[in-house]
Amino acid sequence: MTSLRSLLKPDPSHTSTPHLDRVSPPAAMPGGEVQLEGAHLGPSGHVPHATVGDTFAPITLSRPSRAVVKIPEGSITGDLVVHHNGLASNPLYLRVAVPMAENLHPVANPAVDADGNVFATLSGSRGQATPVSIFKIQRDFQITPFVRDLMNPTGLAFGPDGHLYASSRAEGTVYRISPEGGISTYAEGMGVATGIAFDRDGNLFVGDRSGTIFKIARASAGGSSGEIFVYATLEPSIAAYHLAFSESGTLFVTGPTTSSNQAIHAIDHDGNTTVFYQGLGRAQGMAFDVDDNLYVAASLHGQRGIIRITPQREASLAVSGHNLVGLAFLEDGCAALATRDALYHVDLAIQGRTLI
Repeated sequence: MTSLRSLLKPDPSHTSTPHLDRVSPPAAMPGGEVQLEGAHLGPSGHVPHATVGDTFAPITLSRPSRAVVKIPEGSITGDLVVHHNGLASNPLYLRVAVPMAENLHPVANPAVDADGNVFATLSGSRGQATPVSIFKIQRDFQITPFVRDLMNPTGLAFGPDGHLYASSRAEGTVYRISPEGGISTYAEGMGVATGIAFDRDGNLFVGDRSGTIFKIARASAGGSSGEIFVYATLEPSIAAYHLAFSESGTLFVTGPTTSSNQAIHAIDHDGNTTVFYQGLGRAQGMAFDVDDNLYVAASLHGQRGIIRITPQREASLAVSGHNLVGLAFLEDGCAALATRDALYHVDLAIQGRTLI
């Protein structure tokens, strides 16, 4: 077996120092992969490897000008360096997500209140009652139960009144939740209610997994919902609909299907639907930055993670990682990334669009 010492021992027949030009994407989840471009990255001589900070990271593909590195569990943000034939490359900075809260079950984006607290679900399978429905994660990562006895909470969003709104896909109901965790019914009859989002006027939009996007007029002073009507109709989803508004007020919608050529739909103020971007796999939760770039949990060309799509519809991988279902931007350029069973925190140096 090749020892770590032998990997680091210089081989006089191979003296070219590896050099790194670029790492893509610039951020990754533990278990994700990043691609390196440069020179003298292998595979001649000893098997190359990488380090992220002080953590050993295996190279899963090695070519003279290209290498793929898998980010191991326990990695943190820091310098990525390639080691080959006892020589070390120049460092490139890599942003690595770290666990924020575990033992959850998000099925859509987390929600963030005005104080920077993050809220995420323990959703459970259809019809399953869980001891806690929604958790609150404070800025110091302390996690506390926030809501109990809400069946299959799915979409989360804060309204202009400072209350948290949650859809239940089991009941077809949207609930209004006070800052103290008190629950009241806001709207019923939403089918298999999944993703929710507020527009700038305080109207709430709800995605029904069977293919309907509902619009609920802004709540009255007493907290009751206004008129409910069908805003748009799309094809059914196998999991959920996910909704997000751009700065201009266009509603963007994803609904995961079995297709690897899935579309993101854009719905204008009159309910007219067009395809904004096509070519994603299992696109789910979305968020916008202040420059109206769209970020979506999806696969692009076989790579899973957070995909960035510019207003000009140019797509690229922004974060590499598996099992992602959504995201929410935080203060200071950070983001909360939701997987199927946890939340992760990462500094992306991206200013997200304010939702409240």
